Amino acid sequence: MPLQDLVEYFNDRFELEHRSTYRPFILENGEVSGLFGPIRIDSIFSPLRQTLKPTTIVGHTAQITVATHKTPPLYSNEIENIRTDSSVQATNFESIINFDRLSRTVHMLNYLALPRLQGLLFLEVDPRHILGIKQDHGAYFEEAIARCGLENKNIVISMAVFSQYDRYYQELINGLDNYRRRGYRIALKFDYIPQKNQSDLITKLSPDYVAFSAINIDSKIEETLYQLKVLVASVGGLSILQQIDDKKTDTLARNIGFDLVEGSYYRAIAFDYFDSAKPKKLNIPLSENR
Repeated sequence: MPLQDLVEYFNDRFELEHRSTYRPFILENGEVSGLFGPIRIDSIFSPLRQTLKPTTIVGHTAQITVATHKTPPLYSNEIENIRTDSSVQATNFESIINFDRLSRTVHMLNYLALPRLQGLLFLEVDPRHILGIKQDHGAYFEEAIARCGLENKNIVISMAVFSQYDRYYQELINGLDNYRRRGYRIALKFDYIPQKNQSDLITKLSPDYVAFSAINIDSKIEETLYQLKVLVASVGGLSILQQIDDKKTDTLARNIGFDLVEGSYYRAIAFDYFDSAKPKKLNIPLSENR
């Protein structure tokens, strides 16, 4: 289906679900943006590479960029609906869920613009979204994924781990297991070296992928990272080191044995055609290694 037709389909779906004439998805110059109140959401994709063969791309992580956007006025009947119908008065959780869904739809539509589409698409899901959905996680997007010509098995649901959610780990595990039962792959993302109870989350969930940030790490914690890599492998997962910006950190990833890497360093060593960019600028043959 042409990208413009998909944009119209999702706008129609939004209108029906929210009883609004507001159409949040726009297509300009071959790229899809999403409007969330005064915010405009766009996509940037960053390649995930095999550590020992960085010219081999196994998938992309999707990240959002945001800019301000003038909010259109509501029609009088829409204002009346908001005033009188409590079901359309969004709670904090509902707003997060709507923002998450809007962002992921934008990413999927833009991912379709990548030439010779193959491989995996990593979509980050806010932990509050998982906690806010009580059951059937991932059901909302199954039709959308199929409509985009994708499959659940090629979508990786990635959740960042934060210490403030420690007491809710079981609920988060249950929600991520719901995604997995629908065929999605699961990833955990750590922006820091996890504590013992957070490492236990890896054992309990057995994610397909676990990502760690290369920011502020050095050879002094190489043994810790190695043990984490071993832990991920022990549950059948692949380890990822992200935000690699220099040769030293790339060497660290190789020495430890991370399976996949991602970062700006690889754009600076004659991989210009693999540059992280907006969809229309990418021309990447992808391959899936799992």
